[in-house]
Amino acid sequence: MKVILNKDIATLGEEGDIKEVTKGYARNYLFPRGIALPYTSRMIKLIEGRRAEIESRKEQKRLDARGLKEKLDALELSITMPAGANGRLYGAVTSQTVVEELAKNGFQIERKRVELAGNTFKSVGKYKAAVKLYESQSAEITITIAAQEIKTEAPAPKPAPRRGRRSPEQHEEVKKDTAAETTAEGKTPEAAVEQTV
Repeated sequence: MKVILNKDIATLGEEGDIKEVTKGYARNYLFPRGIALPYTSRMIKLIEGRRAEIESRKEQKRLDARGLKEKLDALELSITMPAGANGRLYGAVTSQTVVEELAKNGFQIERKRVELAGNTFKSVGKYKAAVKLYESQSAEITITIAAQEIKTEAPAPKPAPRRGRRSPEQHEEVKKDTAAETTAEGKTPEAAVEQTV
């Protein structure tokens, strides 16, 4: 079924485009939301009457994309991530990571517009990423990935022995200590052990 798009829709096309879609998609989704109009002679005349307005909006989008392309081409992102001694990252730089960094620099770009070679970067270095803009325009940004210094902490102190049941070795040590104390006091070691237990 042919329809005329009344609005831009990323998965289908732009305002004024004539597209072939299934009847169910048109009747249940596109027509009720005002996204598309039926392909009739009356609707074709309506869209042709708005053609100049549609073209001026498209031209404005092209100009905006060119300006954004210049800014993105000049941009160099720096991302710091934890990495091992060999330069391998403990995680990976994904398109979502790049989008977050772009947002910090004031650029609101959709994640699906960012393309990384191999989908992710997994080691320290300098990389290029493509950002799709309007129509066939795209920008190339430079990304530098640096290793984050990992702070090593001093080893934790040994925990104090738990109270309660003693291990056989601890039991023997207690026997020896008490035996030495009691012999100094004049008692026999056996009597001292019986007293402590």
